[in-house]
Amino acid sequence: MSPVICCLVVAAIAAADQLIKYAVLNSSLTQGEVISVIADFIQLRYVENTGAAFSLFEGKTEILTVFSALVMVVGIYLIFARKIKSKVMLVSVVLIMGGGLGNLIDRVVYHFVVDYIEVLFIDFPVFNFADSFITVGEFILVAYLVWDIIKDFKQGKGKAK
Repeated sequence: MSPVICCLVVAAIAAADQLIKYAVLNSSLTQGEVISVIADFIQLRYVENTGAAFSLFEGKTEILTVFSALVMVVGIYLIFARKIKSKVMLVSVVLIMGGGLGNLIDRVVYHFVVDYIEVLFIDFPVFNFADSFITVGEFILVAYLVWDIIKDFKQGKGKAK
Protein backbone atom coordinates (compact mmCIF):
# COMPACT_ATOMS: atom_id res chain seq x y z
CA MET A 1 0.00 0.00 0.00
CA SER A 2 1.47 3.34 -1.01
CA PRO A 3 2.08 6.06 1.60
CA VAL A 4 -0.49 8.31 -0.08
CA ILE A 5 -3.18 5.61 0.07
CA CYS A 6 -2.29 4.97 3.74
CA CYS A 7 -2.75 8.66 4.51
CA LEU A 8 -6.04 8.78 2.58
CA VAL A 9 -7.35 5.84 4.63
CA VAL A 10 -6.23 7.54 7.86
CA ALA A 11 -7.99 10.74 6.75
CA ALA A 12 -11.15 8.85 5.74
CA ILE A 13 -11.38 7.13 9.15
CA ALA A 14 -10.84 10.42 10.96
CA ALA A 15 -13.36 12.22 8.72
CA ALA A 16 -16.04 9.58 9.28
CA ASP A 17 -15.37 9.76 13.02
CA GLN A 18 -15.67 13.54 13.00
CA LEU A 19 -18.94 13.44 11.02
CA ILE A 20 -20.48 11.06 13.56
CA LYS A 21 -19.24 13.19 16.46
CA TYR A 22 -20.61 16.30 14.75
CA ALA A 23 -24.02 14.62 14.60
CA VAL A 24 -23.79 13.66 18.28
CA LEU A 25 -22.72 17.17 19.31
CA ASN A 26 -25.55 18.72 17.30
CA SER A 27 -28.20 16.31 18.54
CA SER A 28 -30.43 16.93 21.51
CA LEU A 29 -28.28 14.67 23.72
CA THR A 30 -26.86 16.28 26.81
CA GLN A 31 -23.91 15.00 28.88
CA GLY A 32 -24.87 11.59 30.30
CA GLU A 33 -28.25 11.42 28.56
CA VAL A 34 -29.16 8.04 27.06
CA ILE A 35 -30.97 6.95 23.88
CA SER A 36 -31.72 3.23 23.61
CA VAL A 37 -30.71 1.74 20.25
CA ILE A 38 -31.26 -1.97 20.94
CA ALA A 39 -32.73 -2.72 24.37
CA ASP A 40 -30.31 -4.45 26.76
CA PHE A 41 -27.63 -4.46 24.04
CA ILE A 42 -26.45 -0.99 22.97
CA GLN A 43 -27.35 2.61 23.63
CA LEU A 44 -26.09 6.10 22.91
CA ARG A 45 -24.75 8.01 25.92
CA TYR A 46 -23.04 11.36 25.31
CA VAL A 47 -19.87 11.65 27.39
CA GLU A 48 -17.13 14.29 27.33
CA ASN A 49 -13.99 12.22 28.02
CA THR A 50 -11.01 14.24 29.29
CA GLY A 51 -8.89 11.12 29.69
CA ALA A 52 -7.94 8.04 27.72
CA ALA A 53 -9.51 4.58 27.63
CA PHE A 54 -10.95 3.30 30.91
CA SER A 55 -10.63 6.82 32.43
CA LEU A 56 -6.85 6.60 32.51
CA PHE A 57 -5.18 10.02 32.71
CA GLU A 58 -8.53 11.73 33.31
CA GLY A 59 -8.13 15.49 33.07
CA LYS A 60 -4.70 15.16 31.38
CA THR A 61 -5.86 16.36 27.96
CA GLU A 62 -2.63 18.27 27.25
CA ILE A 63 -0.42 15.23 27.87
CA LEU A 64 -2.71 13.01 25.80
CA THR A 65 -2.76 15.58 23.00
CA VAL A 66 1.04 15.72 22.86
CA PHE A 67 1.31 11.92 23.02
CA SER A 68 -1.28 11.48 20.25
CA ALA A 69 0.48 14.04 18.07
CA LEU A 70 3.81 12.25 18.57
CA VAL A 71 2.24 8.92 17.62
CA MET A 72 0.90 10.55 14.44
CA VAL A 73 4.32 12.01 13.55
CA VAL A 74 6.07 8.68 14.14
CA GLY A 75 3.40 6.85 12.15
CA ILE A 76 3.70 9.24 9.22
CA TYR A 77 7.48 8.88 9.28
CA LEU A 78 7.29 5.07 9.35
CA ILE A 79 4.81 5.04 6.47
CA PHE A 80 6.62 7.50 4.20
CA ALA A 81 10.08 6.07 4.98
CA ARG A 82 8.61 2.64 4.17
CA LYS A 83 9.97 1.23 7.43
CA ILE A 84 6.98 -1.07 7.88
CA LYS A 85 7.59 -4.12 5.70
CA SER A 86 4.65 -6.27 6.77
CA LYS A 87 1.28 -5.50 5.15
CA VAL A 88 -0.50 -6.69 8.29
CA MET A 89 1.53 -4.36 10.47
CA LEU A 90 0.96 -1.51 8.03
CA VAL A 91 -2.80 -2.03 8.13
CA SER A 92 -2.75 -2.07 11.94
CA VAL A 93 -0.73 1.17 12.06
CA VAL A 94 -3.11 2.85 9.58
CA LEU A 95 -6.15 1.83 11.66
CA ILE A 96 -4.53 3.07 14.89
CA MET A 97 -3.53 6.34 13.24
CA GLY A 98 -7.01 6.90 11.74
CA GLY A 99 -8.71 6.48 15.09
CA GLY A 100 -5.95 8.40 16.84
CA LEU A 101 -6.35 11.34 14.48
CA GLY A 102 -10.10 11.42 15.09
CA ASN A 103 -9.58 11.62 18.85
CA LEU A 104 -6.66 14.05 18.48
CA ILE A 105 -8.92 16.47 16.59
CA ASP A 106 -11.40 16.31 19.49
CA ARG A 107 -8.70 17.03 22.05
CA VAL A 108 -7.41 20.02 20.11
CA VAL A 109 -10.83 21.48 19.23
CA TYR A 110 -12.95 20.63 22.32
CA HIS A 111 -10.35 19.75 24.98
CA PHE A 112 -12.14 16.42 25.45
CA VAL A 113 -13.02 13.38 23.34
CA VAL A 114 -16.65 12.86 22.34
CA ASP A 115 -17.76 9.36 23.37
CA TYR A 116 -21.24 8.02 22.68
CA ILE A 117 -21.41 4.21 22.21
CA GLU A 118 -22.34 2.23 25.32
CA VAL A 119 -22.66 -1.54 25.17
CA LEU A 120 -24.91 -3.02 27.82
CA PHE A 121 -24.14 -6.74 27.60
CA ILE A 122 -20.72 -6.29 29.26
CA ASP A 123 -19.27 -3.79 31.71
CA PHE A 124 -17.37 -1.55 29.32
CA PRO A 125 -16.67 2.18 29.11
CA VAL A 126 -18.50 4.46 26.69
CA PHE A 127 -16.45 4.75 23.48
CA ASN A 128 -16.61 6.14 19.94
CA PHE A 129 -16.04 5.18 16.30
CA ALA A 130 -12.35 6.19 16.43
CA ASP A 131 -11.78 4.05 19.53
CA SER A 132 -13.05 1.04 17.56
CA PHE A 133 -10.37 1.52 14.91
CA ILE A 134 -7.66 2.01 17.53
CA THR A 135 -8.74 -1.17 19.33
CA VAL A 136 -8.96 -3.29 16.17
CA GLY A 137 -5.58 -1.93 14.98
CA GLU A 138 -3.98 -2.70 18.34
CA PHE A 139 -5.49 -6.19 18.40
CA ILE A 140 -4.17 -6.93 14.88
CA LEU A 141 -0.73 -5.55 15.83
CA VAL A 142 -0.47 -7.61 19.04
CA ALA A 143 -1.76 -10.76 17.29
CA TYR A 144 0.75 -10.26 14.47
CA LEU A 145 3.66 -9.74 16.89
CA VAL A 146 2.70 -12.80 18.96
CA TRP A 147 2.35 -14.87 15.79
CA ASP A 148 5.77 -13.62 14.61
CA ILE A 149 7.41 -14.56 17.93
CA ILE A 150 5.84 -18.04 17.83
CA LYS A 151 6.99 -18.48 14.22
CA ASP A 152 10.55 -17.49 15.19
CA PHE A 153 10.59 -19.97 18.07
CA LYS A 154 9.31 -22.75 15.80
CA GLN A 155 12.08 -21.95 13.31
CA GLY A 156 14.67 -22.06 16.09
CA LYS A 157 15.43 -18.34 16.07
CA GLY A 158 14.14 -17.84 19.61
CA LYS A 159 16.40 -20.40 21.28
CA ALA A 160 19.26 -19.32 23.51
CA LYS A 161 22.72 -20.07 22.11
